[in-house]
Amino acid sequence: MIRHLVMWELHDPAQASVFRDALLPCAQLVSGMRSYEVASHSDALPASVHVSLIATFDDADALQRYQAHPLHQEMSRRIGPLRKLRHVLDYEVAGERRAAGAQVPELNLVV
Repeated sequence: MIRHLVMWELHDPAQASVFRDALLPCAQLVSGMRSYEVASHSDALPASVHVSLIATFDDADALQRYQAHPLHQEMSRRIGPLRKLRHVLDYEVAGERRAAGAQVPELNLVV
């Protein structure tokens, strides 16, 4: 499995909820997406980024389909001007590969 972690620092932190909401329609875009979690900073907790995304995919092909999907491409163009910095880390999750023929668990969406 591949975990896709993206963190954004915005030009205007007050836009974090708008930015977060723009990401939500990208949940369940492609087969092979297992989870999709979007969070924005809380004034009550310290943070060095304003919005984060953690998504899990069955494999690198599913991640590629997600990134190439027209809705994802359009969302990226729309929110791009709001971001000051973007950090991405894609990594393989050891020991969580799905066995051939195993049932895919229901997608979890956390906001």
